[in-house]
Parts: sequence; structure tokens; C-alpha cells
Amino acid sequence: MFQPSGRRILFGMTSFARSDLNGKIALVTGGTNGIGLVAARELARMDAHVVIVGRSEAKLGDSARVIKAETGRDVETMKADLEILSEVRLLADTFSTRFDRLDVLLNNAGAFFQRRAETRDGIERTWALNHLAPFVLTTRLLPLLERAGDARVVTVSSDAHRFGRLHWDDIEFRRRYSAWGAYGQSKLANILFARELARRTAGTGMTSNALHPGFVRTGFGGGSESSLSGRLLRLMTRFAITAEEGARTSVYLCASPTVHGVSGKYFEKEREAVPAPRALDDQSARRLWDVSEAMTSV
Repeated sequence: MFQPSGRRILFGMTSFARSDLNGKIALVTGGTNGIGLVAARELARMDAHVVIVGRSEAKLGDSARVIKAETGRDVETMKADLEILSEVRLLADTFSTRFDRLDVLLNNAGAFFQRRAETRDGIERTWALNHLAPFVLTTRLLPLLERAGDARVVTVSSDAHRFGRLHWDDIEFRRRYSAWGAYGQSKLANILFARELARRTAGTGMTSNALHPGFVRTGFGGGSESSLSGRLLRLMTRFAITAEEGARTSVYLCASPTVHGVSGKYFEKEREAVPAPRALDDQSARRLWDVSEAMTSV
């Protein structure tokens, strides 16, 4: 049910004193299911003007109706396949013509691919969707984020970054593909990107943080259940948390006054956490930014 401003937001099994998001503009990628849908719903419940991004017009419409029914708030939708860099750029440009600022950007969209495949741009899918898409979208929207004055960029990573490393000599796994290697690398890149963005925007009032949502029961991974990765994912799903639980930290970083001004950090269960040493390597973060610029022509 819609909650008026000034109340405490009750969310899953937790609560925090909410910011007044009335008039704030929030963009949520992967907002048609799972933790993205839950996060979009909760931001709408806090009176934010929410725009959700998804690949399917039908799912976007369904999700908008669900949020409206549960919160009393309308949300806008924008269609884009974030695996395709031209669509990421078009999304950013379309958003920029519609709005003059952006207060909250939740880079939530991501996936695990059991088999190697390339996007229309000829880029390995995991790297394209999980890292290059949020990189391009965020950097292209930087003028709107900076115009907001105290904008928040929140990037969903994973504790899978702890077994990831950046394969500088084969970042797209062209020689030998490892599903978990590609995923871990992309999640490590999420944290390095969030930290480097925080460094580059220091003093602007904008903040950038990354988070681990937990292992969430959202149909994550897909693909063949007969593969080793498929069997492992199926086993892990028995211990997975709900999307409601998984979205908590995303919503916390997007909205809680507790983290106002906090930037360049990694969070888990609504608390700051210490990522793997590789995620704290400033030289790697700068190098990744340069590599990402070169790959995307930013």
C-alpha cells in the first residue's frame, strides 16, 4: 500500500528512516523482474519518479502495472537491450531529452551465461551486459547526474568478485571460456568501476557505491540444467534468498540518509563491507576505465 512521506519505510524484514524522494528522478535497469522490480517499486513507494528499463515492452507494461497497483504511483518505462551498446547510448540520449537531471541511477541489470556468446557488437555477452553497459550508461548520463547536485549511482556487483580477476590479455575469454571466470571478472569490474567513478567525481556531491545483494532466487543463470554450471546453480538455488531480501541493500544505498555523502564503498546487508584486495587496486581501476573507454569509444 502507498505510504505518505514522513513515515518509516518497512521493507522486507528491515526498516530505515527514509529520505523524502518526492521530486527525485530514479532510473533502474533490469526493472522488470527480480530485485530490480522490487527496488523500483520501493523507490516509487518513497515518492520518487521512477523510470524502469527492460528489453520487453510487454514485461515493462506488466511491471509498471504491478508497481502502480502496489504503490499507487505511476512509473515510466524505457525499452533497451543493454547487451547492445548502441541501444545503451540511445537509452541515455532518450533519457537526456526527457529529463534535465538524474538523482538516482541503479545499475541493476546483469546475467550469468553458461556458454560463451557474442553480442551484435562482437563483444562477449557477460562483459558487455554486466560491465560495459553500466559504464556507457553512467558516463553518458554524467551531465545529468552532476546537475542533480547530490545524485547517487548504485551498481549491483556480487561477492562472486572474490574469485574473479581481470584477464587483461583475454578480457573476453576468446581462448577458453569459463562461465564463472567471466562472471567473477565482470563483478570485480563493477566494484572497480564504482570506486573509480567515485574518485573521478569527488567534490561534485555525487556518490558512487557498489553492493552484493546476496544469492537471489530469480531464475538467475538459465541455460542447460545438464551442464556442470546448471547443476551447481540448481543446488545453490535451494539456499537462495527472495528478491524482496535481495533488493534491500540496493534500496538502502539509493535512498537512506545514513549513506548521504558516502562514496567509493562496497556494501552487503545494508552495511559497508570489505571487498577482495583486487577490488581495492586503484591502478587496476584506472586501467579498467581506460580499457572500457577504448572498447566503447566513450
